[in-house]
Amino acid sequence: MSDLDRYGQCTLDDDGCTTCGDQAVPVRVLHLENGMAEVADRLGNRANVATDFVPGVQEGDILMVHVGVAIGIVRAEPPSIV
Repeated sequence: MSDLDRYGQCTLDDDGCTTCGDQAVPVRVLHLENGMAEVADRLGNRANVATDFVPGVQEGDILMVHVGVAIGIVRAEPPSIV
């Protein structure tokens, strides 16, 4: 299991939206440049996404992305399900 799997099963090629299915895609930041991040999902699909709404993004972070825009950052372990 990839570390991204714990945050959801959506991928960049199928983010569930279709105006608006409300799914976010967990991705890992590979590279940052000028307010954009090159990211990869759990299957290795890559895309460039805007990071304007998520300050302090760093390479290696896990972001939640929706329609090409980072909408959140995962900084801590998710809660365990009992």
